[in-house]
Amino acid sequence: MKRLIGAFVVLLLVMPPTYSTVSANKSKEESTSTDLVPGASSAVVIEQDTGNILYEKNSNQALPPASMTKIMTMLLIMDQIESGKLTLEEKVRASEYAASMGGSQIFLEVGEEMTVDELLRGIAIASGNDASMAMAERIAGSEEAFVKMMNEKAQELGLKNTKFQNPTGLPAKDHYSSAYDMAIMGRELLKYPLITKYTGTYEGYLRENTDRKFWLVNTNKLVKFYPGVDGLKTGFTGEAKYCLTATAKKGNMRVISVVMGAQTSKERNAQVSKLLDFAFNTYETKQLYEKGQLVQKIKVSKGEKEELPLVAEYNVSLLLRKGEKGEHLTQEVKKKDSVRAPVKKGDELGTLVVKNKNKVVSEIPLIASEDVQEASWWQIFKRTMGSFTRFN
Repeated sequence: MKRLIGAFVVLLLVMPPTYSTVSANKSKEESTSTDLVPGASSAVVIEQDTGNILYEKNSNQALPPASMTKIMTMLLIMDQIESGKLTLEEKVRASEYAASMGGSQIFLEVGEEMTVDELLRGIAIASGNDASMAMAERIAGSEEAFVKMMNEKAQELGLKNTKFQNPTGLPAKDHYSSAYDMAIMGRELLKYPLITKYTGTYEGYLRENTDRKFWLVNTNKLVKFYPGVDGLKTGFTGEAKYCLTATAKKGNMRVISVVMGAQTSKERNAQVSKLLDFAFNTYETKQLYEKGQLVQKIKVSKGEKEELPLVAEYNVSLLLRKGEKGEHLTQEVKKKDSVRAPVKKGDELGTLVVKNKNKVVSEIPLIASEDVQEASWWQIFKRTMGSFTRFN
């Protein structure tokens, strides 16, 4: 008996750790003893529409993210463009500080002007530290102020293992993130469809008609070599090793895969590819609504219009394992009890709750599809008289 117990203890000590894969309903009932990425410090794969984790390994471990930091930088740039505070055509002047950035760069000269479009290409394709700093200074006035915006955005997204010290990812004390947090940042960035125009471009040029013509080649080689990959961002420093946040789309399903701490770029690319293969081979999505699609209508009190269409703020999908049917799917719309004009386009007025087998798998905000102004007294009078006539 003692020999049997001793053998069992030895077996426990030599068994490799397990890493969980999460089913479509976000439970961790199932797990796999296979480490899909043995050469990485941490990794995660999530599905874009639902945010569900498909595979993870040390995904909440705080590690240096290197140039994957620029995902947050690009997110803040896209936020500014979306709000109208920035345009792609605006020219941005490079300061002496921005032009002094080392590491990956597009070799901005002091006082050189480039459009936001050009600088975005410099960031997304060439990982330009100088381009990142020029945009940070344009948006916030200084690196310090921009870093404050980065960390505030991280808090807004609920990121628990992220703290930034610069917009570039150059080595700095107390600058860290995690595979899961990077995936969430990537998910948020992908809510701007325009971004893949930049991150999904393999090569291009800056300063084309000058004697300083600069060839851009995407640091993310999977854009060229893995079908469906159109982003997002690589990273490398001596401390961080080789990192990559990648996204790929096949059919209706988009996933985001993150690997941190690989020993070589070849290994990093191979392991991200393996995670993407795992996701697409194991799961599929059933799309219920597209972003902006009508879900239901809501009554508006004292408005120019009496009813307003409610649309999905994001794509609404159900994540299923291959072979699942999703026949136990139910949907419930929860609307505000009373809505009074004026209403602005984009106002959140309800929630779509999707359940599979009576378990909530998705809660998507429902937003106003258009503005509704307050009705004039004459409109309200006519409406009241019309109601009175119908009752008599």
